[in-house]
This record gives sequence, C-alpha cells and structure tokens, in this order.
Amino acid sequence: MVKIYAFINSNFKVFNLSENNFDDMPSKEEAIWIDMFSPTNEEFRIIEKYFEIEFPTKQETEEIEISSRYWESDKDITVNSYFLVVDGETAHNETVTFILQENFLVTIRYRELRTFGECLKKIVASPSLFKDGSYILSYIFEIRIDLDADILEGLSRNVSNLRKKLFSNDIEDEDILEYIYHYENLNTNIRDSLIDKQRIVSSLLKSHKFSEVIKNNFRVMIKDVNSLIDFAKYNFDRLDYIQNLLLGSLNIEQNKVIKIFTVVNVIFLPPTLVASIYGMNFEFFPEIHWRYGYLFAWIFMIVSAILPVYIFKKKGWL
Repeated sequence: MVKIYAFINSNFKVFNLSENNFDDMPSKEEAIWIDMFSPTNEEFRIIEKYFEIEFPTKQETEEIEISSRYWESDKDITVNSYFLVVDGETAHNETVTFILQENFLVTIRYRELRTFGECLKKIVASPSLFKDGSYILSYIFEIRIDLDADILEGLSRNVSNLRKKLFSNDIEDEDILEYIYHYENLNTNIRDSLIDKQRIVSSLLKSHKFSEVIKNNFRVMIKDVNSLIDFAKYNFDRLDYIQNLLLGSLNIEQNKVIKIFTVVNVIFLPPTLVASIYGMNFEFFPEIHWRYGYLFAWIFMIVSAILPVYIFKKKGWL
C-alpha cells in the first residue's frame, strides 16, 4: 500500500496509489511524503520510475554498519533506522527506510507503527508547519524518541514495582527471574534503538541539506537521546541489583535449610551413638542383665539429645 501526501494549491491532499489513476498522481514538486507500507514489487517499480528514486535492497536496509544505515549523495539522503515494536511481552526493532530527495520524503516500512499515525494527525491538524519532507523526517524522529522515552519510563516503573515484590510472598522466585529476563530484553531493544537514533541524528546534523530550524530540532533530539541512553543504563543497573538481591535471598534460604539439617544431625548424633553402643551383641556386656539398663539407655539418649539444643541456644546458634 502506497499513500502520497501532497500540497496542491496550498491544500493538503492524500492519494492512494491503488485507488487513483497514475495520471492523478501529484508531481514531484507537489508531493511532500510518500509512505510505502509493505509495498509490492510493482509499487516499487511505479514509484521508482515516476519520482526517479533509487530504492535500497532489503539486505542493505538490515545492515548495522553506520555506512549502510546512513548515506548521503548530491541527490538524496537515505536512512535505515530502528523503530521499536512491542507486542505484549515481546519486543523487537523493525527497520524503517527514509529517503529524503529534494522537497519530499519517502518512507518504507513493513509494520503498522504508531509513530506514523501520530505524524499524520499532526500534519492534518497543522499543515503549515510542514514545509517539505525534511520537516516530516524531523517530526517522525521526534515522535519516535518521545515514544521510546514513554516506554523507558513505563519499564522503570515496572522495575520499581518488581523490587517491591521481591521480598513479598505474592510472587514466586521463578516469576521474578522471568520478569527480569523480559525487562532486560525490552531495555536492550530500547537502548539499541536509541543508540541507532543517536548515530543517525548526529549524521543528519552534519548534512548541509537541512535548514537551521531543523538542525536545532536535531540538536535537542541528541540531548534527549543521550539522557535516555543513560536512563536505560540505569535500568540495567537496577535489574542487576534486583537479580543480585534475589540470588542473595535464595542463598540465605538455602543456608537456613542447611543449618536446620546440620542442627538435626548434631542433635540425633549422640542418641544414635548411645543406641549403637547398647545395641551391640557381646556375650560379656556389663549392663546386659541390669534391671534398669533399658530405662537408663532411654534417659541417656534423651539427655544427650537435649544437651546440644541447650548449648546451641545458650550460644545463640538457634
């Protein structure tokens, strides 16, 4: 699906490539944004021919090197940027391609992204703010960084709540480890997205194709991204701290269990020794014909069991 947004006679209009005839398409001078959502090869061919655009291959969009994710020529600027997608408990980064050529912007994406819906609402509400494609590019990155900030703040609240639940009986240790895994995965994806924005916006700042107004917006974005990257690192530190607390708590519980078994063994060791002695079958046994031998053995075992308990309590070991 391809939608083309254009200003025609100062009026903002939307064209759908599948619904409008080719002759009805706006000119290169009128178009400001070509949004390609899961485009077909035929749609690529039509847009490439009509607007004289050279599209990167799918492999080129997935490259992680900065030379492959941002390149600039005399004719255009091509950017491949990560956009975070959160589906329930899973999160991953989708690559979105931006091609800024002359006065219009081309975006290529394969997922529905909230950022683009928010940008379209802003254009419809205040079309005069978007003079050309560079303003749309700037605003899309601005919205994306704000959304990453919101996700990061939500994650921070979840981490704080997890810390409070750590020593309560409302959650199992296995569940805490699962939460830590999901939160670290989300935080990693956010950090990767932010670092990607940091590199790309820094490259855009060096370009001579943008007005000073746009560059000032990029400078603000860089500051925001840097602070968010520090915030993501802070979340990693807190998750590591929670994990260490959990492991420490588990070690304490295990030590308590081991301590109980040790005390029980020490308590029953002397009675076992007494029972072993008087359970021997020797012909010449001193107490074998003693009338009170059985009672004596029982008293001896009980006293030998109580005595270690008394000593342990006196020394504060129990």
